[in-house]
Amino acid sequence: MATLEIKDLHVSVVADEVEKEILAGVDLTIKAGETHAIMGPNGSGKSTLSYAIAGHPKYTVTSGSVTLDGEDVLAMSVDERARAGLFLAMQYPVEVPGVSMSNFLRTAVTAIRGEAPKLRTWVKEVKEAMSALDIDPAFAERSVNEGFSGGEKKRHEILQLTLLRPKIAILDETDSGLDVDALRVVSAGINNFKAAGDVGVMLITHYTRILRHITPDFVHVFAGGRIVESGGSELADRLEDEGYVRFTGKQEPASIG
Repeated sequence: MATLEIKDLHVSVVADEVEKEILAGVDLTIKAGETHAIMGPNGSGKSTLSYAIAGHPKYTVTSGSVTLDGEDVLAMSVDERARAGLFLAMQYPVEVPGVSMSNFLRTAVTAIRGEAPKLRTWVKEVKEAMSALDIDPAFAERSVNEGFSGGEKKRHEILQLTLLRPKIAILDETDSGLDVDALRVVSAGINNFKAAGDVGVMLITHYTRILRHITPDFVHVFAGGRIVESGGSELADRLEDEGYVRFTGKQEPASIG
């Protein structure tokens, strides 16, 4: 069973030629079969955690460790991390003009699986995955995310997740910008992905609404660059009622109307 283990992780970023620590000692273990919700106010370090694990060059790990099944993730290149079984669904998916969704997906899957999928079975696999996410088949020939709405971009992220089948999925505010219908479809896609195999999920969110569709096994509250409280799904219910004020000293809701 896959295990992602984060120990005493410190991460900094340089802004205006000044180095600023964003993560101040994060400890977290995610095992296959578990869903961990990472919650907290804006600026608490949630997204920094996801990008540091994925290997974004903007963020510098100053100390601590990240391992996947005992292997040093921080020693791996970005593509090696993906091949090892890590996946990041970004909060703001980028556009890739001139590269069709179909070519992008097949290239990515070939890199992960080590060989190109057979065309006949691949076409069927993609069509079924797109249908489950209510993605128009015509999107397969459109450039990646170019001209897509926020909801369409997020569905494409979950389409990648479904086809790449990583060991650990890191979903950075996948619910942001989604209307009620898109949220339901995207949540169902995440639930189907988890049900299909022994995988671990790190679900980063500012709000609790996605947790009405995806039930976490663990909820962790981020504040000041570290986890300040952990619990079960009942902790999300408390955040719904109380917000983050007791962690930050400022009134900030954990839900939207």
